[in-house]
Amino acid sequence: MATKPLITTFLEMRSADQLRPKRADSKFQIREKTKRDWRFNRDLYFRVGDQWDWIDKRAWTDDQWKEYATAPELRTFAGYFDDALAGYYELRRDSEGGIEIAYFGLLPEWIGRGLGGALLTGALENAWCMDPTPSRVWVHTCNRDHAQALANYQARGMVVYKVEREL
Repeated sequence: MATKPLITTFLEMRSADQLRPKRADSKFQIREKTKRDWRFNRDLYFRVGDQWDWIDKRAWTDDQWKEYATAPELRTFAGYFDDALAGYYELRRDSEGGIEIAYFGLLPEWIGRGLGGALLTGALENAWCMDPTPSRVWVHTCNRDHAQALANYQARGMVVYKVEREL
């Protein structure tokens, strides 16, 4: 059985004014992981990404994870509902002055509870608060991600700027 061709969509936001926020219940909070722990990034990469076939970092060694997660350009945030971990995202400053939402997602047991929009709102708000102010905030998604991923990015105000199709 042939798999679908991979379609990757790149989206961006050029101004914080473009953000159309979505809020969740006050029990949902986002906190930055100021004490860096590469295991947290690795474990959430696998727990969130397993269902979407994230494969780019699966073969990484512990040393590669340590280098990645402690890089000064990377910040990691986690979403909690009543103090239960629900999801996470990583923000990474790029070489052009933008901020990439490098990884973003909910744990499987939290999907479908209306938290994706609130988590993305937090990612965008935190990205725009970074110093220096970014020139843009961007992300990429693909047709193997959650069926509502692209719609969520667009609903928050992000705009498609490129689509790549792998044959």
